[in-house]
Amino acid sequence: MAPSGSMRGSTEENIRGVVLLIPLIIIAVTLVLILKPAHRYESVVQEATEPIAECDTIVPATEPTPPTPQFKSFDPNEADYRTMLEAGVPRNIAVSLIRWRESGKVFRIREDVALCYGMTDSLYFLLEPYINIGTAYRIVRDTTSSKPRESRSTERATINPSTFSLDTVTTHYLHAIGFSLREAELIIRYRDMIGGYRSLEEFAECYAVGAERAEWLEPYLIFPERDTVMSYQSERVTFPIDVNSADSAMLRRVRGIGEKSVMHILRYRELLGGYYSVEQISELKVVTPENFRIISQQIWCDSARIKKICINFAGLKALEVHPYITNRMLRRIINHRELKGGWSTIEEMIESNIFTKEEAQRIAPYLDFGTNPE
Repeated sequence: MAPSGSMRGSTEENIRGVVLLIPLIIIAVTLVLILKPAHRYESVVQEATEPIAECDTIVPATEPTPPTPQFKSFDPNEADYRTMLEAGVPRNIAVSLIRWRESGKVFRIREDVALCYGMTDSLYFLLEPYINIGTAYRIVRDTTSSKPRESRSTERATINPSTFSLDTVTTHYLHAIGFSLREAELIIRYRDMIGGYRSLEEFAECYAVGAERAEWLEPYLIFPERDTVMSYQSERVTFPIDVNSADSAMLRRVRGIGEKSVMHILRYRELLGGYYSVEQISELKVVTPENFRIISQQIWCDSARIKKICINFAGLKALEVHPYITNRMLRRIINHRELKGGWSTIEEMIESNIFTKEEAQRIAPYLDFGTNPE
């Protein structure tokens, strides 16, 4: 019986030992779990707060330099949208070039591209070396004939040119010596706009002519006699001059306006439909701030002469050529008109998100919200 009692005593001692050991194990495990992340956090903090070695340098963040455009040769008469983008042509200019082609425009010389809506002088100077007018379109000299030849043109010269005056020449005669009907009409319209061609340079500046054809026609051209021009310029001019009715000779009388700026002022006037403010002259890049201060004191604008756009019915061509209507505005105008109809006021166009308040203020004088004039 004694051995049985000793065995029972040792078993109870073992049980008590195990019971005491379990809490100790639990406490130990808990301390390990608590203290281990703390040690990891302390090491991270220590690494983050260590002083930077003297050899390490802090490089300030700089704005990335925009890549220089990489231009490639392209034919504005043949290149599709993707090809133009690959050639470095901006998206809005590529769209404008394609629209011009769809409207029947053919690029005969590089300078024709400069007339594309949205093209700036600085961008054109960059693109010019890469504009490649194909032989199927460009004006070429025909060495076997005394008249210019244009490929892919249904119009053909029916007579050889003889001496003629640009002041009295007709569309019919220009068409007969090799110009297309559209080009002939542009030459006459440009002549009337500038008040007559006074020199070969002025004639060449007409984008329907160009330097090459002007040179070819030079032996046949009759310009006004110099004394006639001088007597016209010596006539008394009343200042200030209305820039919406003045011709090129009248504008040349304005101090600060030179030969180059005269052409730009007249071309911009035609695209706008007339000036409603003298300040619009300063939008031209050829007019410097110093020149504008001088010019502005000698001119005024008769806003009643402005040609307005019937915004609720005007076609795509009438809208896209206006300098104040961007491609974004054009898309919104066309889409809104097709879905919801037109507008009654410029405020409604602002509410339709067609224009911002600043854009609306700029374009409002050119918009007519009346009914279809047709």
